[in-house]
Amino acid sequence: MTTTLITGANKGLGFETARRLIGEGHAVWIGARDAERGQRAAERLGARFVVVDVTDDASVAAAARTIEADGGLDVLVNNAGIEVRRADNSVVPTAETTADQMRQTFETNVFGVVRVIHAFLPLLRRSAAPVIVNVSSGLASLHHVSDPEQPAYMFPGLDYPASKLAVNMITVQYAKALPNFRINSVEPGFTKTDLNGNTGFQTVEEGAEVIVRMALIGPNGPTGDYFDRNGVLPW
Repeated sequence: MTTTLITGANKGLGFETARRLIGEGHAVWIGARDAERGQRAAERLGARFVVVDVTDDASVAAAARTIEADGGLDVLVNNAGIEVRRADNSVVPTAETTADQMRQTFETNVFGVVRVIHAFLPLLRRSAAPVIVNVSSGLASLHHVSDPEQPAYMFPGLDYPASKLAVNMITVQYAKALPNFRINSVEPGFTKTDLNGNTGFQTVEEGAEVIVRMALIGPNGPTGDYFDRNGVLPW
């Protein structure tokens, strides 16, 4: 049986991805910072639960030990992420973004991805078909954010798209370093979740589709690329 860990999976896209992968026969670990919420989500789905705070080395290392002791890992979905917004839920404009805000966003969205991949690489290397899915964003496409004809062009913030652009580079570099893995970035689309104050126009069912599809790819599938639900996106 394929064993999968999804970070930030107690709600939203992570929860829906877990639900769908369980339906596909995966043994899924729900990763979450909050033990009560994570355990409750796992019980609802029939999944396993592990505490994992992607910003904390000790937490991630402990999660890796727990999953290793239970048998190992085949698929890692790096879903945990944050978007820093104002109290009224508006995006902080680029010209008002501080280094501290950038650091806060990167700690979860970028360093957290590297921290988790690094900790779980020994387990994934033992899998016959290791897969990593990094949840990125359409705002990470330089092509789209610089094209006035694209909706992403209008996004006023700095830290979130910059962090997801870094995730795309992480995807490419790990894919080159680990040719036996399948490692890809995905853009779920503007989905209604707590991340954006539930302002998205897609459902979590729609947003999770590409995450699930790339988690299910086989050893001959694509690697080192960037997808939305319609296909390959320009970097």
